[in-house]
Amino acid sequence: MRLNIRVIPNAKQNKLVEESGRIKIYLNAPPVEGKANKALAEFLAKYYNTKRNRIKIISGEKSRNKIVEIN
Repeated sequence: MRLNIRVIPNAKQNKLVEESGRIKIYLNAPPVEGKANKALAEFLAKYYNTKRNRIKIISGEKSRNKIVEIN
């Protein structure tokens, strides 16, 4: 499954909001040294009840717009 995600780092709390074909994920992790990407993988693993190593960022490693694949 591939997801089109918009990440908003430095939010007050972690939450997921769906709007018009895109998922917005608010993360309280800062966008430095991959901390937001790691937090995104952990959040998605918990949300979809899967293991963290099954989540892979296909594109947008250094962007707020990401395409994530969940096996």
